[in-house]
This record gives sequence, structure tokens and C-alpha cells, in this order.
Amino acid sequence: MKKIQERPAHLLPVPTSFCPGCTHGTATRIMMEALEELNTVGDTILVLPVGCGALIREFTDLDQVLAAHGRAPALATGIKRCLPDKTVLTYQGDGDLAAIGTSEIIHAANRGEHFTTIFVNNAIYGMTGGQMAPTTLKGQISTTTRTGRDPKETGYPIRMCEMLATLEAPVYIVRCALNTPGNIRKAKKAVKKALEIQRGGGGFAFVELLSTCPTNWKLNPVDSLKFIETHMIPYFPLGVFKDKGVDVL
Repeated sequence: MKKIQERPAHLLPVPTSFCPGCTHGTATRIMMEALEELNTVGDTILVLPVGCGALIREFTDLDQVLAAHGRAPALATGIKRCLPDKTVLTYQGDGDLAAIGTSEIIHAANRGEHFTTIFVNNAIYGMTGGQMAPTTLKGQISTTTRTGRDPKETGYPIRMCEMLATLEAPVYIVRCALNTPGNIRKAKKAVKKALEIQRGGGGFAFVELLSTCPTNWKLNPVDSLKFIETHMIPYFPLGVFKDKGVDVL
């Protein structure tokens, strides 16, 4: 029998600490697959956030730095400027990137910093208890919006790709989803392209991944995947929002 798939060598064989059905694990896997296929694992520095994304330090064999809440882009900026030959990534959730870290990501993108951001958007604060995040949908229930998010009180969900695409400096901005095999393949392709742009000397690249949070959505894993299709994608449409056509390796 021919082997067609196996665990990435640098994705450690330890039990995951993510909740059942959480697609942070899928995001982590496609990131590691892309790094291995580009043969850049040994030259990569991963900057992790505060939040569920920080848990990937437990099962990824990479050089890693843990940033203060929301400050991963600032830390990645310093690392990349000091070590320009390294592949530098930030891996951030919506609470970390789009709330406390909004100014950090906007200004890093506006400066055209030469690192890659993987933005995992599950429309809620996960690790801290299911509070409303900047990306929580209109009418979505959370521990701080018990009757559903009301834009009159809390504003509308922020679309980060669309916002960053208005800036001149970023070279690649794309939104993908982790809800079907086909969408996962497209997400991996986007992550790999973003890394290739950085390796080729391009500027700031941003990959948003629509993800699940079954625990805080109060849904089972199957229904969580359906929620991405029926609720998240209509508000956060998939696709490429900016592509300057920078040459990749």
C-alpha cells in the first residue's frame, strides 16, 4: 500500500491540548507542512500570542518566542530586522490580533514589514472564557453578549483582510476557511505562498483562516464546521484581497 500522507516530521507526536473539533490543530498542521515542503523549518522563528494559539508551542519543533498580548507583530518586526535571513511568522487569534493588538498589526502592515502573519479567526475569545471578540458576528451569543451581539452597543465585526487591504505596503492578503477538505487545501496553498513571498524578499503577507471554537460556540464539532459555512463565510467572504504579484521561489 502506498503511503500518501504522514505526520509532518516537526509536528511532535504528543497529545493536543486543543478542544475536540477546534481547527487550531488543522491550522498548525498546514503551517508545519508548508514549512517542511519549503525546507525552512530550521531557519524559522515563530512568534506566538497570548491565547489558544500559544498552545502550539507544546507540539511544534520550531524556534519560538512568546509575545505579550497583542504584541507579536512588534516582536516579529524586531526579530526580522535583526535577522533578515530568518523566516519569521506570527500566529495570532482574533482577540490577540484584532483587539489588544490592532494598532500593532496595522502599523506593521503599513510599514511593509517582511514577516508573515497567520490570523486564526474563530469569532470569539477562546482561552479566556468565550467573551465577545472584535470578529464576533452580529447576533452571536458570547459570555459578554448574552442575548447576541448588538452593533448599536458594541459595533460591527471587524473585517481585518478588508481593512489591511486598503494599505499600500502589504503585498499579499487572503482569507481562507478550515471547514472542508477543499478549503483546507486552499488554505495550505495560501500559507505556502505567503512564506514563499517572504523567502523571496517580499513584504508583509497576511493569511486569515476562519476557524471553529466548539466549546465557546456551544456546538458540536460537526455543527461548528457548518457554522463557518452558514454564518462566518457570508460575513467574512473568502478570497484574495491583495496580491501585488511579488515573485515567489
